[in-house]
Amino acid sequence: MVAYVILLAVPLLLPLPTSADFIWSNLTRFAQFAFWGIWWPFVVLGTALVGRFWCGLLCPEGALSEFASERGAGRAIPTWMKWSGWPVVSFVSTTVYGQLTSIYQYPKPAALLLGGSTFVAMVIGARYGKAKRVWCRFLCPVSGVFGLVGKIAPLHFRVEPAAWRRNPDQSNPQKAGVNCAPLVPIKTMQGASACHMCGRCSSHRGAIRLAWRKPASDIVHGSGRAATWWDTVLIVPVLLGLVPAALKWSSSGVFQVTRQWLIEVCLNRHWMSPLSLRLPWWILTNYPSASDVMTIVDAVALLVVIAASTALASCMFLVPLACCSFILRSRLQVLNHLAQALIPIAAASLFCGLLSLTISQLRSDGIIVPHADLLRAAAVSAAGSWSVALSFKIAGVYRRHLWRQLATRFQWRGSRCF
Repeated sequence: MVAYVILLAVPLLLPLPTSADFIWSNLTRFAQFAFWGIWWPFVVLGTALVGRFWCGLLCPEGALSEFASERGAGRAIPTWMKWSGWPVVSFVSTTVYGQLTSIYQYPKPAALLLGGSTFVAMVIGARYGKAKRVWCRFLCPVSGVFGLVGKIAPLHFRVEPAAWRRNPDQSNPQKAGVNCAPLVPIKTMQGASACHMCGRCSSHRGAIRLAWRKPASDIVHGSGRAATWWDTVLIVPVLLGLVPAALKWSSSGVFQVTRQWLIEVCLNRHWMSPLSLRLPWWILTNYPSASDVMTIVDAVALLVVIAASTALASCMFLVPLACCSFILRSRLQVLNHLAQALIPIAAASLFCGLLSLTISQLRSDGIIVPHADLLRAAAVSAAGSWSVALSFKIAGVYRRHLWRQLATRFQWRGSRCF
């Protein structure tokens, strides 16, 4: 938490870095690299490898929220807060807002978004629950993403129902109940999607232990079978459509063409405000000293690129998924289950897209990572093959032989297009 506060607050007091400043010589540059070059991509990678240990052991926001909840009002959690769509809405909102304000380049929007999120998390903790992480469970912008990525991790806390029944804890005061801060029903917990891997419940009643499992087995036979429509929305339109566009919009040809067309429209109709109006930095990027100002035309072009990428990814993946679900069993739940097979390629795309921030920051300081683009392409390709294999296994849960192969062929075509 100390490092988090220092890296978030101190750069606000310093002048903006220049081209003569480097990661190792300027605190603002170092903070940018720490947040967006190390923390964000490698937390995603760590979640895929060992589960949501960041949430349970290292996250300052979660720790402060629980700290506030221990001393707060302890009110009941309202019904509106339990809406399952909040993780998707908050993740999309923060991602788009971060691009409009250039959160990866400047300390002010980073402090506003990350610091504001931490403040709200503490307010929620002080108001609702008792020694719980209500914010993390229902409202955190990245909880949905981490929950999906955690499904492919080979580690999880396994619950053995038989051992649970053999060891009742009501009569023994030394076996007090476990306080699960993220509000997971540990008695019936399956998989690692909601578990924060804090280890507090380890060995409870002799029924819970950290164990290995086959990677992504939770997707095929576990919580993947209970996937919701919001999970599908987060996987396909958001992680496979919105996020890649948000990370690569500045170099997109679609952005340049759209921007130029909008400029011509404004000039032909004598609309000068969209071309010249400068909004505050907390609405649109506005740093004249760094020659970096985003106009309304730029913002609209950015939103068009993101919307187009989201729509394209939805067509490329949801149509084959719908065909697969119709072939296997015409139910929405089958489509949602099949969409879980895309989690590996979605996680790899997210990690490799974020890793481009790491590579670009290092390149700007003269550090070249050899074969970086080739390795990222290989990682996404391998994840795509894994997704195809998972779709074949999921199809086998509902149909065998010819129908299974036919359904997998539809989904394979979608993955090849991506």
